[in-house]
This record gives sequence, C-alpha cells and structure tokens, in this order.
Amino acid sequence: MKQWIKKVVWGLIVIGIVAGATGWYLEQDHKNGVSFKTTEITRGDMLTSIDATGTVEPEEVVDVGAQVAGQILSFGKDVNGKTVDYGSIVEEGTILARIDDSLYASQVAETDAQLQAARAAIKTSEANLAQMRAKLNQADRDWQRAKKLGPSEALAQSSYDAYQAAFETAEANVSSAEAGVLQAKANVSQTEAALDHVKQNLGYCTIKSPVKGVIIDRRVNIGQTVVASLNTPSLFLIAKDLTRMQVWVAVNEADIGKIYPGQPVTFTVDSFPGENFIGAVGKVRLNASMTQNVVTYTVEILTDNSNVRLLPYLTANVKFEIKHLKNVWEVPNAALRWMPSAQQVDPAFRKSSEGILAQKEKSEASRQPAANGAKPSGKNDNQGVLWILAGQYVQPVYVRVGVNDGNMTQVEGEGITEGMKIVTGIQTKDSGQADTKNPFAPQFMRGGRSSGAR
Repeated sequence: MKQWIKKVVWGLIVIGIVAGATGWYLEQDHKNGVSFKTTEITRGDMLTSIDATGTVEPEEVVDVGAQVAGQILSFGKDVNGKTVDYGSIVEEGTILARIDDSLYASQVAETDAQLQAARAAIKTSEANLAQMRAKLNQADRDWQRAKKLGPSEALAQSSYDAYQAAFETAEANVSSAEAGVLQAKANVSQTEAALDHVKQNLGYCTIKSPVKGVIIDRRVNIGQTVVASLNTPSLFLIAKDLTRMQVWVAVNEADIGKIYPGQPVTFTVDSFPGENFIGAVGKVRLNASMTQNVVTYTVEILTDNSNVRLLPYLTANVKFEIKHLKNVWEVPNAALRWMPSAQQVDPAFRKSSEGILAQKEKSEASRQPAANGAKPSGKNDNQGVLWILAGQYVQPVYVRVGVNDGNMTQVEGEGITEGMKIVTGIQTKDSGQADTKNPFAPQFMRGGRSSGAR
C-alpha cells in the first residue's frame, strides 16, 4: 500500500514538473515577444504552367537568292519609292536589285546569231533536197527507158548498168538530203533552247521579290560580287506577313508530354515589360535536339500581331498553361511547410497530432510544397495540414492539397472558412525570425562580448 502511494506521489511530482516547464516556456515566449505569423485563407485563381524561353519568328519567311554570279549594280525601289533597304515594304514582282548583265547580254547576242545561222542552214538543206529530188526524177526516167530497151544491140550492157547505178545513187542522195534537213531543224531547236537559257540567265540579273512582304534583312551592298555555285547566295530575307508571328520554344523532354496543339500560352518580351501576350500551341516538331545530354523539342506558338508591335527575333518568356482553376481556396506554401513544437499545440490535439509532429524530424525534401506540405500519419498523399490560432496555442486543420503554382497551393476541406487565420511561422520582437525553441535545450547568453574582444 505504501509503495502504491509512493508511485502516485512521484507521478504527481512528474506531472507538476512537466506542467511547470510548459508554463515556464509559454511564459518565456510571452516575455520574449514570441508571436505567431499568420495569414488568411483566401479565394483566387490558380494557374499551373511550364516555363520556357523562346524566340519570336515571322510566320513565313522567304529567302531571296541569286542564280547567277556578278556584281551588284543597284537596288530597286519599294512601294514608297525609296531605295530597298531594311524594313522596306515590297509587292510581288518589285525589283530588289540588279546584277551586272553585260556578260549575259553578250551570250544572248552570240546565241541569237547562232540561231540565225541554224535557220539559214535549214534553207540550204531544203534547197539541196530539192536538187537531189530533181536528179532522182531524171535518173528514174533514164532508168525506166533503159529497162524497156534492156541489154541489146540498141543498148549496151554497160550503159544499162550505168543507168541503174545512177538511179540508185540519186535515191540515196535524196535520203541524205532529207536527213540533212532534219539535222538542220534539230540544230535550230537546240540553238533556240540555248538562247532561252542565256535569256533566262540575263533575266536573273534582275532580282525581283517573289512575294508581298517586308524586308527584314538585306545581306548585300552595291559593288559586292555574288557568286552562285553549289550554294545559292542569299541577298534578302522577306517576311510575308508580320501581323502573324510565331514563337519557337525549346521544351525539355520531361515536359513535352504536357504540350498539345491548341494549348493556351502567355508570354512576355523585355521590350514591353509587364505586358502579357496571348498565343496557342501550333505544332510540336519531332526533330528533337540534344545539348549536353539534354533533349529538347521545338514547339511552335501562334500569336496575333495585328498591331505589329512584336518584332522578329525578340526573346520571349513563355508560360504553357497546364491547369487553370478559378475561385478556389489558396494558402501560401509556407503555411503547409510550417510545423509547431509539441508545446505549441493545443493540449486537446497533442495526442492526435503525434504523427504530424513526427514529420518535423524528416528531411526538408519531404516537406516541400511540391509534396503538398506536411502530411498527417496514415493520410493520403494529397493531404496536408494547416495550423490555426486557438488562444496561445495552435490547432491542426486537415486539408486536401491540390495544384501548386510555386507560391500558393490550392486546398480543400470541410473545416475551411474564408478569412480563417492560419500560421505560417513564429517570430520574436528581438529577431523577427522564426523561432521554435526547445525549453530543455541549453540557452546561450546574448549580448555578451565575443572571445578576444577588447
């Protein structure tokens, strides 16, 4: 009986010590100006996105080159009558530049003379054919008379053979003359084709715009010699329509599965800070590229540029919209990360909160917002806990955690009300920093001189 009384007494003593220590700790917190940092649960729109960087590009660009070699003599005039230059507006067929055509003009004259000679050769061949046919007619008549007489006293055998040979020779000469005419005509066709070729080269000396658009790059100067070989020299770069632009974005392979045609996109450019431009995904190119073992895919974004404010080759900071939720409960990520000490929890909730408080001993990685904050023991992975004020203590409120935009996290739960104050940390009047002191940890004197101070 005495032993039982002793155990009861010692138990009461231990309870008194713990209660006294807790009271002392809370009293010290109050004296030191410890207070909870709080914020309110609010409703708002949540947007999760993939961030990437791209380049603004014209929707369709035409590279105008030269098919002949020569010196640039002059530039043409744009629709405003000014010399073609950067930013010039041109119509289809507008003369952009002229290349020295003296060499090609002489080739045209030479080939044209050859064509005239080839046509004269046809007439000569036709005249020769007519002459051969006349001789054939004469030889045919002589041969017919010889066949009637036959070898006899009136016609010697040698004469008979001579008429026959003359007839056959005349036939062969006619066939030869006919072939000569065909050859002369073929020569004319060949020369005509050569003339067309040199005339085409002569025409290439005048560089014309193949489309209506704006010149975004002029790559030659007057007096510069262009050489057309295996690679066609590029002279001008023309954008067909600057009212429609594209943004070419390199997207990491880890995120490409979330990109699809028609997906909403917003982007900004440094030229217009604070202004958001709207676009949509056009296509995902399949020719991936690898840089330092990182695979990326090029995504084309279509955007309207009716006001022609976006210029080619601006750098764009792009956000691909993954999920957009409207009018949902949202809390700062810090509210899901923060964990109280056991003494700061309302005594009525300490037993049920043991599993939560055990999370405080885990690594920081297990308590990041991406992991939906701290989770109560035995709950699902999409659950988290918020802490609300209850006098000088805090109480847990279990919530279902949704999307996270990097700063705020969507939450849902039956115990959530608008304006509810939730704890994001604690601070002291002295430091203003979060403080979760252990009342039984050794305390160090503040304000004293450091070792070696004089």
